[in-house]
Amino acid sequence: MAKDKKETGRKLVAQNKKARHDYHLLDTYECGMVLTGTEVKSLRQGRSSLVDGFVQIDGGEAWLHNAHIPEYTQGTWTNHSARRKRKLLMHRAEIDKLDSKSQETGHTIVPLAIYFKEGRAKVEIALAKGKKEYDKRQTLREKQDTRESNRAIAAARRRQRATAARAQQR
Repeated sequence: MAKDKKETGRKLVAQNKKARHDYHLLDTYECGMVLTGTEVKSLRQGRSSLVDGFVQIDGGEAWLHNAHIPEYTQGTWTNHSARRKRKLLMHRAEIDKLDSKSQETGHTIVPLAIYFKEGRAKVEIALAKGKKEYDKRQTLREKQDTRESNRAIAAARRRQRATAARAQQR
C-alpha cells in the first residue's frame, strides 16, 4: 500500500522584502487563503509576487488585494484572474483587532510572505506603520556598520591565526 505523502515544514513561495524596508512591523499573523485549484498549482510551481499587495478589512472579513499569482499554464477555461482579491482565513478576534489598529493614522496591513505549511497555502501578514525617509537611511546605515564591523573582526582573526601559524613554524 502506498503511504500518504504529506508535506512537512515550510516551503516559501514568495516574499515581500520591500515591506520590511518601507515599514516598521508591529504585529505579524499567519492566515490561510481561499484559493482555486489553478491558483494552488501555480503557487506550487513557485510563481507569485507580493510587491503591490495589501490587506483590507471589509465587512468583517480580511481580503488580500493585488497579490499576483499568474495563470496556470496548463489551465483551461477554469483559470483564475491573476490579481483578483482573495479572502483570508483568520479568527474573528484577530480580524477585529487588525481592523481597529489599521484605522489609526499611518497604519496599514501588508503581506510579508506566501508559503506552504504542511501542504496548505498560508500568507504571513503584518500590521505596519510607514517609515519616514530618514528611518530608511538609518536602517541601511546600521546594516552597513554591522557588516563592516563583522568584516574587520574576521580580518583581525585571520591575521591573528596567520601570525600564530608563523610562530609555530619557527
